[in-house]
Amino acid sequence: MASLKKRAKEFETPYPVTKAITKGDAVTKLSMLVMGLGNLAHKQIVKGILFLAVEIAYILFMIEGGINNLYHLITLGGRAQEEVWNEAKGIYEYTGGDMTILFLLYGVATIFITVLFFMIWRVNMKSAYEVECRAKEGKHINTIKEDLEALVDKRLHWTLLTLPILGIVIFTILPLVFMICMAFTSYSKVGDHLTIFHWVGLKNFSTVLGMGNSIGKTFWSVLGWTLIWAVLATFLNYIFGMILAIVINRKTTRIKGFWRFCFMLSAAIPQFVSLLLMRTMLKDNGLVNNLLIQAGLISSPLPFLTNATWARATVVIINLWVGIPFTMMQVTGILQNIPGELYEAARVDGAGPVTIFFKITLPYMLFVTTPYLITTFTGNINNFNVIYLLTAGAPVPVGATAGKTDLLVTWLYKLTVDLQYFNVGAVVGILTFVILAVVSLITYRNTGSYKNEEGFQ
Repeated sequence: MASLKKRAKEFETPYPVTKAITKGDAVTKLSMLVMGLGNLAHKQIVKGILFLAVEIAYILFMIEGGINNLYHLITLGGRAQEEVWNEAKGIYEYTGGDMTILFLLYGVATIFITVLFFMIWRVNMKSAYEVECRAKEGKHINTIKEDLEALVDKRLHWTLLTLPILGIVIFTILPLVFMICMAFTSYSKVGDHLTIFHWVGLKNFSTVLGMGNSIGKTFWSVLGWTLIWAVLATFLNYIFGMILAIVINRKTTRIKGFWRFCFMLSAAIPQFVSLLLMRTMLKDNGLVNNLLIQAGLISSPLPFLTNATWARATVVIINLWVGIPFTMMQVTGILQNIPGELYEAARVDGAGPVTIFFKITLPYMLFVTTPYLITTFTGNINNFNVIYLLTAGAPVPVGATAGKTDLLVTWLYKLTVDLQYFNVGAVVGILTFVILAVVSLITYRNTGSYKNEEGFQ
């Protein structure tokens, strides 16, 4: 706590907004209403004009449409398209109805613009208070040229980070907030609410989390399988990939490069090609079943993709075939860095291969690869390719919105793209994020408990 306070003091600005409002002179305080006034009063003309121009532009924007956008964001409209008879033309004409989706988008964008304006207003107040303090202390007040030079010197981070941050806000955060807002509306094909919809509060969350409807039952079923899949796909790949790397890295193993090349062949082929090929081979009339029937090993096709249990086992095994080579390459370098003296000391003490693996190799690997495990676990929860390209969620019960092998991410795709349940899809997306955050944190704490007294922490 003390170190945090020390850091806060190191980065504390000497000209905070609170002091500008409480201790600033009349001109500085008037800058709250007329942006740039403090800079103009101390002959920073260009800077003051820029602040004033931002304020005028924001006021004009709010008058022209911003206030209307915020109003429609609250009400979301509701005027449907109407058919009106035109006596002069002798035909029916259609009036333009409300496009609620645009009201929602423009309203959210207006809020972001308002937040951006508030941040610039804060910079204006800090700048006004700074020039006031400098004038009172007889210090030099920067000209516009010196401020521009500072942007490529002392404040270079501002120059380099401004565009990337704006890009993240516009293309990532704004769409995310927009999609999150959908979770609280009736935006769905159900009830024909794709054009005009309204706020429904937490109703969609109760629908998804409740067990009294088909969507709620499907969610808990899909969530259970998603977690089982993520655990199996992550830790089986990790363990088998590590064992394979250990076997290849043994001193007695010859032509190590050749064996690594053989196992990496599956990774060299584009994943979607491999998965679609495996899907074709594992069909009821596919190559695998035909070969087994011709060999007399089975009398009827094995339901690799049509039976729930078989399909789930199939996607786990195929994922091992796809993922183990990547894990093997990840851990090979780490295995080679484990001190050989540890293994020699363990053998002298009478430890066998199993004991050495669980007491030396595995703890060391977990210590180094915990971030990789968390990333892999997160990726497996969102592993769209393997499930969708291999089974497309099948088998799917009659009338169900999700199949027995669907993950949350593939179910979300079906809800939005196929069924147009955008509000429910937004809720599932939010819950998926929450589940990922919680499970990743738990995984990190359980696998990353660095309790080594020899410097690991």
